[in-house]
Amino acid sequence: MSSDNKELLHRLFRAAVSSAVPDQVIKQHLPEPPKGRTIVLGAGKASAAMARAFEQAWEHPLEGLVVTRYGYEVPCDHIEIIQASHPVPDEASEIAATRILEYAETAGPDDLVIFLISGGGSALLVKPAGPLTLEDKQDINQQLLSCGATIDEMNCVRKHLSAIKGGRLAQAAAPAKVVTLTISDVPGDDPAVIASGPTVPDPTTRQDALALLERYDIQLPDHVMNWLQDDACETPKENDPAFQNVDLRMVATPQMALLAAAKELNAFSATPYILGDSIEGEARDVALVHAGIAKQVVKWDQPFEVPCVLLSGGETTVTLRGQGRGGRNVEFLLALAIALDGQKGVYAIAGDTDGVDGAEEIAGAIITPDTLERARALGLNPQAELDNNNAHEFFEKLGDQVITGPTLTNVNDFRAILIEK
Repeated sequence: MSSDNKELLHRLFRAAVSSAVPDQVIKQHLPEPPKGRTIVLGAGKASAAMARAFEQAWEHPLEGLVVTRYGYEVPCDHIEIIQASHPVPDEASEIAATRILEYAETAGPDDLVIFLISGGGSALLVKPAGPLTLEDKQDINQQLLSCGATIDEMNCVRKHLSAIKGGRLAQAAAPAKVVTLTISDVPGDDPAVIASGPTVPDPTTRQDALALLERYDIQLPDHVMNWLQDDACETPKENDPAFQNVDLRMVATPQMALLAAAKELNAFSATPYILGDSIEGEARDVALVHAGIAKQVVKWDQPFEVPCVLLSGGETTVTLRGQGRGGRNVEFLLALAIALDGQKGVYAIAGDTDGVDGAEEIAGAIITPDTLERARALGLNPQAELDNNNAHEFFEKLGDQVITGPTLTNVNDFRAILIEK
């Protein structure tokens, strides 16, 4: 095992995260000050840090309210911070969404509404529509998280069950100028998917949401299904006048994080190759593809010559089959280690850039050529642990977890595979 290789992988992860820290990116995207009030609203794991960064960079009066995940609070002087639950919403999520919606409704034509959005906003900003309750939203969220649905599929359903997502916040703020500053955590950086797009038009329909529920066999109460079959649940589309005065700016993305990691390799002999910033699919299936590429590089110097580092981002999914402590990044790594089967010269790191992989306060983990050997020496059965979705416990016993604490940003998954002779 090379401690230098492990430290290099840690450096790459830190570089990726640092590239998306709000203090570094918000000040580059400030709009012109308004004649009236500046109202700062927001939701997401990075929203409190974004609020502080905006407050420090803004040289004019402001006020506002943002909601973030428990433990992610950053003190601000003029912007109130509410903490709520993620990934399953709680009562604080509903209270925050109600107050943010009401705040937006106070905006007039001379006012500027700054909306700070980042990953996690969908769970943190919950305002049930029509006859729905918070309990309905919690149940739906839990089912969506467990069925293997992609983030854009989950958000399609969420938007049609919400009074604030899918462009409805923009409707509430009209006719004020709305500037949305976004840290993207979704494959493809689609603003309609990030936190379920509260300030942008929704291209999906209620029929799309119904089809997804049927595809994943998600069972919902009659009153929820009746709501989805009612035109009243349809979200605002591109031709809605509420979007005429909306400006969206991407301040940090997964691609930026991958480029930052690649730049970090300038001081090393290994050449970086970015495989993609929007890779999706079952974590264990994505791992098989990455393992196949790594083996081809080791054996044939194809499609890349060693030494090299394969970088990728996006958001994989996990279909729960067992009862273990899993997360998509550690599941990817455990499946990758099994597929590599002790391949010499291959090391890897995978982690969620927000510092939380799944429901665990653990960003991810690292694998080395001797990961399986060390695991078996401890009496662990790698395949059984994977079958039980128990990768967090697997890497905890090996001492190979990556623990960062709250990073106060989120540009989704980061993966780096180091290949040497």
